[in-house]
Amino acid sequence: MDELKKFVNIARGKQKAELVIKNCRIINVFSHEIIEGDIAIEDGKIVAVGDYEGLNELDAKGLYAAPGLIDAHVHIESSLVTPGEFAKAIVPRGTTSIIADPHEIANVCGIDGIEYMLKASEKLPLDVFLMFPSCVPATDFETSGATLTDEDIKSLIDNQRILGLGELMDFPSVINAEEKILKKIEASKGKIIDGHGPSIIGKDLNAYAAAKVRTEHECSTVNELVERLRLGIYILIREGSAARNLAELAKAVNPYNLRRCLFCTDDRHPEDIINFGHINNNLKIAVKNGIDAISAITMATLNAAECYGLKDKGAIAPNFDADIVLFKDLVNFEAIYVFKNGKLVAKDGNALFEAPKHYDERVLNRINIKNINYDTLKIMLREEVASVIKLMPFSLVTKNNKRRINLIDGEFRCENNENLLKLAVIERHRGTGNVGLGIVEGFGLKNGAIATTIAHDSHNLIVIGDNDEDMIKAVKEIEKVKGGITVVSRGEVLNTLPLPIAGLMSDEDIETVNRKLTEIIELAYERLNVSKDYDPVMTLAFLALPVIPELKLTDKGLFNVMNFTFEV
Repeated sequence: MDELKKFVNIARGKQKAELVIKNCRIINVFSHEIIEGDIAIEDGKIVAVGDYEGLNELDAKGLYAAPGLIDAHVHIESSLVTPGEFAKAIVPRGTTSIIADPHEIANVCGIDGIEYMLKASEKLPLDVFLMFPSCVPATDFETSGATLTDEDIKSLIDNQRILGLGELMDFPSVINAEEKILKKIEASKGKIIDGHGPSIIGKDLNAYAAAKVRTEHECSTVNELVERLRLGIYILIREGSAARNLAELAKAVNPYNLRRCLFCTDDRHPEDIINFGHINNNLKIAVKNGIDAISAITMATLNAAECYGLKDKGAIAPNFDADIVLFKDLVNFEAIYVFKNGKLVAKDGNALFEAPKHYDERVLNRINIKNINYDTLKIMLREEVASVIKLMPFSLVTKNNKRRINLIDGEFRCENNENLLKLAVIERHRGTGNVGLGIVEGFGLKNGAIATTIAHDSHNLIVIGDNDEDMIKAVKEIEKVKGGITVVSRGEVLNTLPLPIAGLMSDEDIETVNRKLTEIIELAYERLNVSKDYDPVMTLAFLALPVIPELKLTDKGLFNVMNFTFEV
C-alpha cells in the first residue's frame, strides 16, 4: 500500500521521484508518436511521463528515449563468451533483455549446461530468459553429449526464467505426430513454443502451427513470412552473422502486420557485435530498408515483450520496468545512456558494471576422445567416383558433388587431388572412438589444418586439412587446451583460442576473444590460403550440421540431408 501510494503521489507531482530523466524525446510505442518530456523513475519502475522533478536528475538534452531493446531469440554461445561477458558487450548497445536458447551447451552438457546458463546469468543488468532446448540431440545421425527428454523438460519448465520450449528443429517428427516430440510439447505446460521450420508449406505448415508452435525465426523469403503470419505465428526477423534476413523481410512489413513481427540475432559473432552492434543494428537496417523508426522500435520492444509474456517490459509508460535507452538519433541508433531498472548501467558505449565470474566444474574438461592417428584418418574408397562436400560461396548450403578421385592403392590423399581436402568429425563427448571422414571441395586450404570444438549442433571435434600430420597436431592442441579453435601449418601451432567452457565459450572478455579469433582467421587466409569466399571458422563449424542441405559430415559418417541417409 505504501509503495502504491508513493507512486500515485509522484505521478501527481506531489512528491519528487528518485530519478527523473529530463528533456527527452520519448518514443511512445502505443500511440506511435514522439513526445517531448521527462521520465520519472522510482524503485526500478517508470512512474510517470511528463513534466517532473527528481531527487536526482539527468538532462537528456533532447536524446531519443526508447524502451530497452529485446533480442527475441539468441544463442549466447555463438558469441564465444559467457553470459556475463555477453551482457557487457550488448547492454551498452541498448539491449536490456534477451530470450536465449542454450541449445549449444545443452548438446554438450545436458541439464548441467542449462543450469550453468541460468546461474551464470544471474545478478546481471540484463534480463536473461531461457527457452528449454527441444531437440537435444538435434538428430539421431550424430553423437551428442546429452539426450534431453520430456522428463528433463518437466524438471525445469516451472522455473520463472524459462519461458517455454526452444526451437522445434525436428519438424518432421512434429508434423508426423511422433510420440516422443509430442510428449515434449505437452511437457512445456502451455508455455510458448519456438519454431524452426523454414521449408514447411501447405497442410504440413498447418500441422506445425496446430502443434502449438507460436514463433518462427528461419524465414528467409517474403512468402515464408506471409504464410506464417496468416497462421498466427509471430515472425522473429533475424539479422545474425551466419544468416541475415532483415533487408529482404523488411519488404513484407506493413502497418497491418508489424505488431506480429519481432527482431532477433540468433547467432551473433564477436566481431559483428563489436563492429556493428546488436539489436540496435537491426533497427538501423530496418530504417534503412523502409521501416519507420517508431515501428522498428516497437518491433524491438513491445512486440517481443507481448509475444513472450514479459508484461512489465517493452514500453515507456507508468508501471513498466525502467529499462530505457537514450539514442543520439533514429538513424544510426547509437546508445548514449542505458538504464536497467532505473540504474545507469552503460554510457557512451561502455559498460558501467563488472560481470561476476561463475565457475562450474560440470561444464569444464569436456573433451573425451580416443587416440587419433594416421590409420584413424585414412579414407579408403572402393571406387574412383565419390560424393564430395562442395562448398557454396557465402552460404551454409553445400552440394553433393560426384567427383572422380585419384586413388593410391584405394586411398584418397590430398596431394594427388587438387582443391580437395580431408575432413574429419571426431566424437568428443563419450569416448566412443567414432570418426566420420569426408572430402571437401572449394575451401582452398594449403599446407595446414584447422580444428575446432564448435561443430553444430552436437559440437564434436571437427578438423579440416591437406595432410594428416597437421590434422593430428591440431587435434592434440584442442585436447591440450580442453576445447577451442586452432590453426596449424607445417607442424607448428600458429595460434589457438581456448574455449574451456564446454568447448564453446571463453572466460575472457569479448574484445580479447575477438582479437584472438581475428588473428586465427587472418592466419587461415594468409598462411593457409583459405578462400576468402568463406569464413574459415564458421564454415567449418556448420559442415557437421545434418539439417542443412545437401551433404554434411557427422561422427557417424557422410550424411545426405536430402534423403536423410548416410552415403555408403
